Amino acid sequence: MLGRLMPREGKFFDLFNAHAERIVEGARELASMIGTFRDLDAHAQRIDNAERAADKITHETITLLHKTFITPFDRDQIHQLINTMDDILDLIQDVAESVALYDLRSVTPEAKQLAEICQMCCDRVQTVVGLLTDVKRSEAILKCCEEIDRLESDADRVMRSALSKLFREENDLKQVMKLRVIYDLLETITDRCEDVANVVEGIVLENS
Repeated sequence: MLGRLMPREGKFFDLFNAHAERIVEGARELASMIGTFRDLDAHAQRIDNAERAADKITHETITLLHKTFITPFDRDQIHQLINTMDDILDLIQDVAESVALYDLRSVTPEAKQLAEICQMCCDRVQTVVGLLTDVKRSEAILKCCEEIDRLESDADRVMRSALSKLFREENDLKQVMKLRVIYDLLETITDRCEDVANVVEGIVLENS
């Protein structure tokens, strides 16, 4: 009787999907910002807007979690998933802020490539989160998780190559330091995307 009177599941999947939309929005703005290196303030503002909207979704999700009697899967997994998703947008915002903070005047092809990989990772995060509504589609979900893992490995390789080239060819120590921060942040975005994939894998393996 008590179970029938308490909230069931709520709108967790709607919230996950809404947050994933904000992640993709931020990632696309970042890829455009780094790729064209024009209208930096406008891109940064749109990233800030996406990050603030995502923060509200995260807060709503955690509030709902405390009010919901029966959840679609383990409570710790829900908490971990939404917080890890939020970390992605925080890092996207960190990149945009670092560009302004360090007064970066130009970026390398490697930075642009890393930003593109970040966008692809975030697109797949949206896909895999959307598939969570039916954990029985485990094959499709796990395949998407594997794609995120592969992209994260690609980002690692680009990062190593970028740093090697930076230390060999860039004589301006300040520029070396600035670009290293940008590289680190961009690569870490893909790490957090991989963390989301790992959480989703755990959910699928336990519930499919």
